[in-house]
Amino acid sequence: MSWVFSCIAQVLVLIKSLRYVASNWIILQETWITLMSFFFVDLRPMNRSATHVVTEFILLGFPGCWKIQIFLFSLFLVIYVLTLLGNGAIIYAVRCNPRLHTPMYFLLGNFAFLEIWYVSSTVPNMLANILSTTKAISFSGCFLQFYFFFSLGTTECLFLAVMAYDRYLAICHPLQYPAIMTGRFCGKLVSFCWLIGFFGYPIPIFFISRLPFCGPNIIDHFLCDMDPLMALSCAPAPITECIFYTQSSLVLFFTSIYILRSYILLLRAVFQVPSAAGRRKAFSTCGSHLVVVSLFYGTVMVMYVSPTYGIPTLWQKIFTLVYSVMTPLFNPLIYSLRNKDMKLALRNVLFGMRVHQNS
Repeated sequence: MSWVFSCIAQVLVLIKSLRYVASNWIILQETWITLMSFFFVDLRPMNRSATHVVTEFILLGFPGCWKIQIFLFSLFLVIYVLTLLGNGAIIYAVRCNPRLHTPMYFLLGNFAFLEIWYVSSTVPNMLANILSTTKAISFSGCFLQFYFFFSLGTTECLFLAVMAYDRYLAICHPLQYPAIMTGRFCGKLVSFCWLIGFFGYPIPIFFISRLPFCGPNIIDHFLCDMDPLMALSCAPAPITECIFYTQSSLVLFFTSIYILRSYILLLRAVFQVPSAAGRRKAFSTCGSHLVVVSLFYGTVMVMYVSPTYGIPTLWQKIFTLVYSVMTPLFNPLIYSLRNKDMKLALRNVLFGMRVHQNS
């Protein structure tokens, strides 16, 4: 009996800890930022001769009265929870169901894991900012969000290209597929995506963080993005800006071209399928995939490839919402719930959880 009381005591302590964390979210966030900046780089503002040095930024977010802010908070919170549940269910199903231990579902599970982190790089801070009276984010916190947002976005582009390659091999070269897409090769592809995504931006973002920011410090956005930060810099940095946009454009251009080429070859193979039902199913799957990919790449290219000077600020925020918040919500529906094996695995997981609760 003593171990039962011990477990109950530990649960009570955990509940108190969770309440404390929930009531001190901003403090926890700043602590995490401090720890990350210790391991990442020193992102403190440079000590220059200017009379005023920016130590924090003000994220204006979305305009509106308090009722509108509460509505936006509720909406984004629901979207965030649904995104976590949808992608988390995919990860759990792929891990627990032996039938899904294949290259395609291995990539899908990693992609769902990426989506959780991608949406978490912006939405929690956006929710806290909506309820905040100051709407402030520290200098290091702003640039760390900037880094993770672009690194995870680049990793997503690479993952979409790898998943398109996997579908191309499976449909256009089914006999060679098992020999090419081995577990080891899939592991290398996944590692390549994560490494390229996270090692591509530290240097340019570090140099951007060393620019003089001597005021003002107001960012008319809900996250720390490239254009608003460069607009606040007191000194121009055309070389750094050119390198950053060139790097982003190359990633977007080559991955989008490769995805488009893969789906063109895939659709050409679908036309050769003798069964009309098989063609309809393949067209439905490919069409839904292309809709999400087009939504993601279309809005990203508007923001980071084409000039944004003539685009109203509100539309820039909406475009950013589409590719950073909405596509992580749609991807579990498009890539998984339209898949018969995944739907069966999710049904088994939910049924197993119900049986366990009833027992």
